[in-house]
Amino acid sequence: MSADEPTISLAKPTISPGETTMSADEPTMSPEDQHRQMLDPSRSQSSKSPQSAPTAPAQGRANAADGLAVKLERLRAFYGDVEQVKGIDLDFHANEVTAIIGPSGCGKSTMVRCINRMHEEVPGARAEGKVLLDGFDIYDSNVDVVAVRRAIGMVFQKPNPFPTMSVFDNVAAGLRLASRGRGDLHNKVETALRGAGLWDEVKDRLSEAGAGLSGGQQQRLCIARSLAVEPEVILMDEPCSALDPIATLKIEELIDQLKTRVTIVIVTHNMQQAARVADRTAFMLSGELVEVGPTQQIFTNPSDSRTEEYVTGKFG
Repeated sequence: MSADEPTISLAKPTISPGETTMSADEPTMSPEDQHRQMLDPSRSQSSKSPQSAPTAPAQGRANAADGLAVKLERLRAFYGDVEQVKGIDLDFHANEVTAIIGPSGCGKSTMVRCINRMHEEVPGARAEGKVLLDGFDIYDSNVDVVAVRRAIGMVFQKPNPFPTMSVFDNVAAGLRLASRGRGDLHNKVETALRGAGLWDEVKDRLSEAGAGLSGGQQQRLCIARSLAVEPEVILMDEPCSALDPIATLKIEELIDQLKTRVTIVIVTHNMQQAARVADRTAFMLSGELVEVGPTQQIFTNPSDSRTEEYVTGKFG
């Protein structure tokens, strides 16, 4: 969506007639099935067993293990002729936080951007290999790239709310683009803001510009924007690097809560942060995966001497 799109006035958020109701007879698909069908158009709901009971609406997801696993197979990424990511095989377990650590320029951010096909948006950039989301190769020629980015959300290093949009519109934007505005849009926005731990701070400021929030609030607003479309995976590329310690703590607490709903991959230069939030940690060096394992093991008893040297501060 263009950042220049006119702002919709929402001093008292209202819902257009087309967004207010959903037919009681309309079959309900779980967010996971919606994403599978979008990712692979050849799949249709009619292929499911007729005895299958409808899945509960998305509002019931908070206590369910709904994240999906991601698997990289021989992933390579290039900028022109320069290979930045060199044949990585890596599993991201569902409903866990995986931290990616390594020195600057080792390919961490490039690898993460390949997971939701953002890397290919860079002129001259390309990726090879497979990225499997619940078994679906997101680089398959039949896959809808927009659907990939709905299922795999991303939070960037610098908060990037749409500057001309209100707090409400920032969160609702994805819902409208994804045609998920049916039902009570206001409740969906509130649910996303609550999920990002931001509702109590902005509930009386929904019509104000999102860019007017503090840096930490803006970052949580971006997380709420990702949550609104009910992703299965959230990628975080150094989400706290521009935040103060208090805002960083709130993001870390939020990450711990969110992993019950989604799978999280976080790139960080902060070793202490990785130790605090991650279930598993992967160490990259010069575009290659050196080692991956439980976070405590990586920081206390790594199997590769290069990992030990990095986490103890001998280089990087």
